[in-house]
Amino acid sequence: MSAAALVVASCSAGGGTPFLPAQSASGLVRTIHHEASGNPIKHIVIIVQENRSFNDLFYEFPGATTATYGYDSKGKRITLQPVGLETTWDIEHDLAGFLAACNGTGSLPGTHCQMNGFNDEYWGCGHYRSQPNCPNPLPPYSYVPHDETKPYFYLGEHYVLADQMYASNLDASSFISHQYIIAGQASSAVNFPENYWGCPGLKYYPYYDEIATITQTRQYGSNISMCWNNKTIGSEMDDAGLSWAYYASTVSGDGGIWSAYQNIAPIYNGPDWSKDVISPQTNFFDDVSKGKLRDVSWITPTFENSDHAGTLSKTGPAWVASLVNAIGQSKYWNDTAIFICWDDYGGWYDPGAPKMLDYDGLGLRIPMLIVSPYAKKGKVDHTQYEHGSILRFVENTFGLSTLSASDKRATPPDAAFDFNKPPRTFEVVPSERGIEFFKHQAPDHRNPDPG
Repeated sequence: MSAAALVVASCSAGGGTPFLPAQSASGLVRTIHHEASGNPIKHIVIIVQENRSFNDLFYEFPGATTATYGYDSKGKRITLQPVGLETTWDIEHDLAGFLAACNGTGSLPGTHCQMNGFNDEYWGCGHYRSQPNCPNPLPPYSYVPHDETKPYFYLGEHYVLADQMYASNLDASSFISHQYIIAGQASSAVNFPENYWGCPGLKYYPYYDEIATITQTRQYGSNISMCWNNKTIGSEMDDAGLSWAYYASTVSGDGGIWSAYQNIAPIYNGPDWSKDVISPQTNFFDDVSKGKLRDVSWITPTFENSDHAGTLSKTGPAWVASLVNAIGQSKYWNDTAIFICWDDYGGWYDPGAPKMLDYDGLGLRIPMLIVSPYAKKGKVDHTQYEHGSILRFVENTFGLSTLSASDKRATPPDAAFDFNKPPRTFEVVPSERGIEFFKHQAPDHRNPDPG
């Protein structure tokens, strides 16, 4: 018996024949859940950008907790300096970098970090004659000039900016963070794969495509193989008859980056890989305009549009604005929630000390913007969130089970919304480059470091 038939049978028990409109079983479940919860959201879009701390990107945002200076591991006060998005160099962001930034000496954190050792990270300028000159003596102690972040500030001023958002994972690896964003965990792995971002590596390096792990005492454990069988939000949605899509760059001969589902064996080796993992990410614009938006969508950028250090580009804010504008000007605006987050802090200074909730988290503070016709206008939300909070919102919205420790413990961002008011009319996010520019932008084949 189908799920829909079961619903009809249960409703008709006791006499009478109920009338139900023709719709899918998943549609019935979704309608019942929304009526019970009072949540009108039917579409969730998760935009994942790269490697920026909250303080670096939202420096001096009104009402948010930011700092104009920090301290180094010797106790010296360091005034933050402006450094644009378009650097040619990067900063260390892995477990070693996190431990250095956290406590200066690189010692294991206790209940929280001291946030005084960003000078002990490694950065890719000024160390050798062949490297570019650094813009200041201590590049991690920097912030992005406001003229480059106008779309982000606009979104924060008109919707919700969460200033106590932290990475769910301890180390600052993009690979690990992206696993947390789809699965709520990363099999205790840390740092980066030795070769490929997941299952493609089995074709080329079947015996040693591995990644390090972290133990319960925050020590390095044994290596494990790539290509995991972890449960994800995507597979939960499949089981519930709901739709999803993950928009990312093509997984090419180099293994691709920022395409998290390529490390999930049932997805990569199953029908979802061709149906629900969509490349290039600019297909999102056509799907929205053609009425094909899925219930949940993730969108990751090209390197050029990512905000990642070392891109030689500052188009990330315009890219995000174009995605928001595409949704805002579509039929989906009135029932959509958009979460814009960054995967890790990227090595950039931040004063927010994360709490140590378990052996693998929390990580350092990162930004999150919440955009919706029901999002409170101009609210700086001081609630403690993490990547798991976004998963928790998806789970609560669609009646799904939690996946792991991070989404189970996480506070869902309910405080950002007011579902008792009618949806607000969308206003276009001002940007130097619009939807048409990004729809026709040539694919970016440059490869960054792994994170």
